[in-house]
Amino acid sequence: MSDILANVGNLVRNEADLARTEIGENVKKAGASLAAMVVAAGLAMTGLNVIAASLMTLVIWAGLSPEWASFAVGAGFLLVALILFFSAKSSLQQIGFVPTRAARQVSRDAAAIKESFNDK
Repeated sequence: MSDILANVGNLVRNEADLARTEIGENVKKAGASLAAMVVAAGLAMTGLNVIAASLMTLVIWAGLSPEWASFAVGAGFLLVALILFFSAKSSLQQIGFVPTRAARQVSRDAAAIKESFNDK
């Protein structure tokens, strides 16, 4: 009986280590996605101002009034920003933070322990 309890204790420790490792990997992936979102926002804030001014000048030169030119350029940049944001958000949601491998292993281990008690 003491051997079984020692094995169960080791098993629980190993499963906890596996779950901790799996969660750590998922957190790293999430951090990378969040960092990409921050970089995208920073680039959008600085670079888009310069590009917007250039595009507004081009649209005004093409014959549109300054008011409509600024609206059209702003709407275009907003559309691109929304596409980038939702793409990064989708990547972040696909990661998943539940340690599924560890949960499957715990289920298998519980079944094995149950069988060992039923055999004795």
